[in-house]
Amino acid sequence: MQAISQDLRMRVLQAIGSGETTSEIAERFSVSPAWVRRFHQRYRETGSIEPLVRQDTRVPKLQAHHDDIRQLLAKTPDLTLEDIRRELSLNVALSTLWLAIQHLGLTFKKKSSTPLSKNGPMSSKPDKTG
Repeated sequence: MQAISQDLRMRVLQAIGSGETTSEIAERFSVSPAWVRRFHQRYRETGSIEPLVRQDTRVPKLQAHHDDIRQLLAKTPDLTLEDIRRELSLNVALSTLWLAIQHLGLTFKKKSSTPLSKNGPMSSKPDKTG
């Protein structure tokens, strides 16, 4: 989601200064009344119209295991997520493990469990000549 432009923030402040209600401003500028109230409150408290900077302070749950994951996938690239979790004795959801693998920039391809067809593709477009 993109931050609301500085120009729009200035116009909202002008509308507030002219005495328009929160709901009138929200409707006029196609923003939510809650945003208008929060923006106005923050402006009164800080004097700033700048958008808030989002900070992600989360530490990846598997950060301590990144090297182990990398080495395991280098050695055996066709492991499933369940196999990796079992090999490293991790007690995390598969989605957490997948996010750690994505964060490392790693990918892994699964080998096909069935041999390729010798007859070609199973579906083909009919010949238009006949």
